[in-house]
Amino acid sequence: MNTYFTRPGNGCHLHYDFSQLRTISYREAARLQSFPDSFHFHGSKTAIANQIGNAVPPILAYQLAQYFGTPGDVVDLFSGCGGLAQGFAWAGWRSILGTDIDRYALDTFAANITSDVVLGDIRDQAIREQISSLARAKRNPSRPLVVVGGPPCQGFSTAGKARSREDERNHLFKDYCALVDALDPDAFLFENVTGIRTMEKGAVFREILEALGTVANEVRWWEVAADQYGVPQRRKRVIIVGFRRLSPFQIPAPPLDQSLSDIAPVSVFEALSDLPPIKAGEDGSALDYASAPITNYQKLMRGQLPVPDYVAKLSERAGLTQSMDTQTTDPQSAAKKGFDLTEDLLRVALRA
Repeated sequence: MNTYFTRPGNGCHLHYDFSQLRTISYREAARLQSFPDSFHFHGSKTAIANQIGNAVPPILAYQLAQYFGTPGDVVDLFSGCGGLAQGFAWAGWRSILGTDIDRYALDTFAANITSDVVLGDIRDQAIREQISSLARAKRNPSRPLVVVGGPPCQGFSTAGKARSREDERNHLFKDYCALVDALDPDAFLFENVTGIRTMEKGAVFREILEALGTVANEVRWWEVAADQYGVPQRRKRVIIVGFRRLSPFQIPAPPLDQSLSDIAPVSVFEALSDLPPIKAGEDGSALDYASAPITNYQKLMRGQLPVPDYVAKLSERAGLTQSMDTQTTDPQSAAKKGFDLTEDLLRVALRA
């Protein structure tokens, strides 16, 4: 998923039902990012596309939030529309502040997460002081505080035409470190695109880790794949966690760990098949559903399946695939024995 999902491009954003002859809509893109149907976006179509495409999938953020232990308060830097904040909210955390330079994204954040927002560039000392002051006023000192968010990724992304230290966005991590030090959280979560690891043969990534290490007792990082956490898209992100007072943790294997077995990820069909067919250029947000929810993901999106239950059911999906793998790894043999992976996985998805 990216910010130009409405463009045909190389075909990666075409709707799976070819009879509709169109790209995916804004409503469908939000679904594929795991934003619930009740989440309302604000701004122009371009602004909404940017918000959806730049967001961290909330269902991924929810599972990351679990590793931070007892829920507390969250300050969201470079918050965008609130993908990280939504996931942490599902995990019981309270967002006390969102910050960004995109006023439309903050309108969305304010409508769905918290109305306490700061619009401005953190390179501005006055903005950093405003953020620090508001965070101190809003936080509960008896609860843990975690800072989440990562600087804009376009300067690091391999999807860009060129990557260079000259891109001023690539130095925002220094201001991020200054703000983290001022906010004094128990831990912070810094996320970005995987291209951050390879810029200048890894020199930039090492510089970022060293800088983050100056405001943390320990820094650990991982590369995570969204589809292995039940998000219906193939997208990888780098997650860096800085531990100040929070005890360091390791992120365990994801629920759909494909290194253990050829586990089928949640499909686009499972995510979107209850939405109505529409014409090219139509959004369909005002249209009623085409059917009752028929998969766990659709139930999650409609608020009919609690997030913890959805994540728990991912292990059922993994268990089914692994069970079938132990019985046969030969497709022809599987057919003779009556196994149909697609049908059996859909049966798991349909199970309440």
